Amino acid sequence: MSQDPYELLGVKRDATQKDIQSAFRKLAKKLHPDLNPGDRHAEERFKEISTAYEILSDEEKRGRFDRGEIDMTGAERAQRSYYRDYATAGGPDNPYRNSAGFADFSDADDIFASFFSRRTGGGGRARSQGQDRHFSMEVDFIEAVNGTRTEVKLPDGPALEVKIPPGTRDGQTLRLRGKGEPGIGGGPAGDALIEIRVRPHRFYTRDGDDIRLELPISLSEAVLGGKVRAPTPSGPVSLTLPPHSNTGKVLRLKGKGVPKRGGGHGDVYVSLKIVLPDSPDERLTSLVKEWASAHPYDPRKNMEA
Repeated sequence: MSQDPYELLGVKRDATQKDIQSAFRKLAKKLHPDLNPGDRHAEERFKEISTAYEILSDEEKRGRFDRGEIDMTGAERAQRSYYRDYATAGGPDNPYRNSAGFADFSDADDIFASFFSRRTGGGGRARSQGQDRHFSMEVDFIEAVNGTRTEVKLPDGPALEVKIPPGTRDGQTLRLRGKGEPGIGGGPAGDALIEIRVRPHRFYTRDGDDIRLELPISLSEAVLGGKVRAPTPSGPVSLTLPPHSNTGKVLRLKGKGVPKRGGGHGDVYVSLKIVLPDSPDERLTSLVKEWASAHPYDPRKNMEA
């Protein structure tokens, strides 16, 4: 970490407060943890530029840093008698005890308003939010689609209850507010960030909010059509097969797919696959031979060059 707040924000030493604020906001919009979940480097960089801004946005602290009286953290570089007086005297107007450095963000209608409101307490005493903690956990495909409640065991012993929302995707990060590291100086705790890994299913495949499924059918079902049972994540349903259904034909089960965030569900697309009996059947073989001799056809004729 650079010990020069000017270098961290990328501004010159004669930069105006407007220049400093603009530089900080530009960097913060790239590095804020809420915009980079799970990125530890971005999280550390955000902390660095926040520390730099806290020094440079306060004219008194900036002046003391420029004179070499304090370092990047605001701590004295050398013991000076008058600093002790400044740090203990006065009330809310004392420059070492107020939050004026972040006042220009108090009305911001963006992600930073909530961040800066929790950087300082009501009495103006500086405080910091605790660090976020990062975890990962596996869930079954059906649990991710339908939603569930489960527990994640933390390394230091306690377990957290985690609500898996319906429609959770592989790689999605869930945030548990206030379940991270404790805050500093009475600040709020950080969050627990849990990356979800969805275990593959043996016959379902997710495609956005839709689900794809290959459904085996018998030769007689393919030829004659009729009702068959088809599985879906919410339970089996009755599916109508048209007569003369070929392998690869796709049927849609509307609204039986993944729950959507804004309401409703995706669909289940069923691809048919004709499956013959495991054991050869002499009568079936005889019937097919007789039929084939009377009804010759070439299913691959359209593949000829």
